Amino acid sequence: MYHKGVYHLFYQYNPLGAMWGTGNLSWGHSVSHDLVNWVALHTVLDPTTPFDANGCWSGSATVLPSGFPALLYTGIDTHKVQVQNIAFPKNPADPFLREWVKPNYNPVIPHPPDVPGDSFRDPSTAWIGSDSMWRIVVAAKVGGPMGIASTLVYRSKEFRRWKRNASPLYMSRAAIMVECPDLFPVAGPDTEEGRLDYASIAANGAARHVLKLSVMNTTQDYYAVGRYDDTADTFTPQVDVERDIDDCRNWRRIDYGHVYASKSFFDAGKNRRVLWAWANDSDSQADDIARGWSGIQTVPRKVWLDGDGKQLRQWPIEEIETLRRKQVIGLLGAQVNAGGMNEIIGAGAQADVEAVFEIPSLEEAESFDPNWLLDPQKLCAEKGASARGGVGPFGLLVMASSDLHEYTSVFFRVFKYNQKPKVLMCTDLTRSTTRANVYKPSYGGFVDMDIEEHKRSISLRTLIDHSVVESFGGGGRTCITARVYPKHVEKSDSHMYVFNNGTGVVMVSKLEAWRLATATINAVPGGS
Repeated sequence: MYHKGVYHLFYQYNPLGAMWGTGNLSWGHSVSHDLVNWVALHTVLDPTTPFDANGCWSGSATVLPSGFPALLYTGIDTHKVQVQNIAFPKNPADPFLREWVKPNYNPVIPHPPDVPGDSFRDPSTAWIGSDSMWRIVVAAKVGGPMGIASTLVYRSKEFRRWKRNASPLYMSRAAIMVECPDLFPVAGPDTEEGRLDYASIAANGAARHVLKLSVMNTTQDYYAVGRYDDTADTFTPQVDVERDIDDCRNWRRIDYGHVYASKSFFDAGKNRRVLWAWANDSDSQADDIARGWSGIQTVPRKVWLDGDGKQLRQWPIEEIETLRRKQVIGLLGAQVNAGGMNEIIGAGAQADVEAVFEIPSLEEAESFDPNWLLDPQKLCAEKGASARGGVGPFGLLVMASSDLHEYTSVFFRVFKYNQKPKVLMCTDLTRSTTRANVYKPSYGGFVDMDIEEHKRSISLRTLIDHSVVESFGGGGRTCITARVYPKHVEKSDSHMYVFNNGTGVVMVSKLEAWRLATATINAVPGGS
């Protein structure tokens, strides 16, 4: 949330340990002036009342038209039933909003009788419809334990008494249960972005909308571009010839890697939509306990609608560039031969790399099997960085040890499909560490762009920060986040390379890399 010049991040937090725990989840609170450097404040919500005695779970922040902020959140009550509650700042004049009050009229939305007590959660940021009524959506499983995954709409005149809409915003029989719904407007390809915040979500009937859902049984975040009808309060995904729009698990992914429970907010200070995502750890529970924490937030990303009108694009917010320090390389026109590998000297384990690859010829591109459309992650596992191909694999090896026993590869591979190039993007973790008990999959997604229209070139930006690798392919059309745990970083620095395992030459028309400074993360006020 952006409020009076300060960014606020509220997050799930267990003050008693690194794991979820039982009945002791609170809301942590950190503040920032630039979305990069953060100061930790005291918790703002703790399980202290009958309507949240077993935990203060996920929710959202809304800034009301008066400038007064409010928090809507799921509480697990004394009966272990999920209900929706509200909280307001104790002192609205405090720019850091350090103390919050939970009114005694909570819960503002009790759990409905057609929803199991443990399947009703995650109220969204609120918006105002054309009838001047507030709306929120809440994720629910309607119809019993094997019910229908639904995103329920609730309306209110005064932000206190909420009534359920007859129809859900969206439902999916196949998904069973969704979480963390997020609905927001996006400008069309021929429209300037404008102030497309939640308060104006229905101001322009022609605006397209994005619905993002987190699906429990896949632990992935999916989204669709479509039309929101604020009279019926329903969302209809636009037709996509490659996807079954009736099953949200076939929608596009926010990130094709290791993220979940993403959430966006409108940054009124810079007139942009910013998205956060949670990347939990993928080593062992014992490692989490030893660290004393588990899970991180990804780099904040600006999101906008691509010119094709059917997909989002994401890019690290511009403030991340303030961390750039020593520029370690700047290449133009470098050539990487078949089987070649060129080191980017000095990049290390905390770096920002931007590259553009040009493919002189697509003649050697392999034929594409339509069945591969169903599972790009499986395709990346079968055709990894070391598997020689026609056009690709080519890209980066990051977090590499000096003997190359450990490395993480981020790469592209180009196929021929219906007489056009089809681009696959992968992040392969199979060689990322020699440690045992670490999850080391290959991640993958297709990049929805015609590289022939871009002079047979494709861009890659990768941010590396020790245990996290975030990559943005094709100008942010496809994103892959990975958690990595290389053993060599305990004693030595990491190396980085450009590589090409295709049969033809690949040109690197741009390659810029910077070492990154360390951001201030959750500094304690008055601490040393």
